[in-house]
Amino acid sequence: METIFLSILYGLPFIIVAFLIRWIRFIKENSDLQVEQNKEIISLLKEIRAKNTNQM
Repeated sequence: METIFLSILYGLPFIIVAFLIRWIRFIKENSDLQVEQNKEIISLLKEIRAKNTNQM
């Protein structure tokens, strides 16, 4: 019984750290994707603005 408690006590911090690293990696990947999407949106908006100024 004591060994199970000790393994849980020592293993829990490793599990928590692993989940934190995974969570941070997930956030980083999503933010990189969002930056790329924002760049694309900006370029499309610039195209629309250029077309609208040429029509006037």
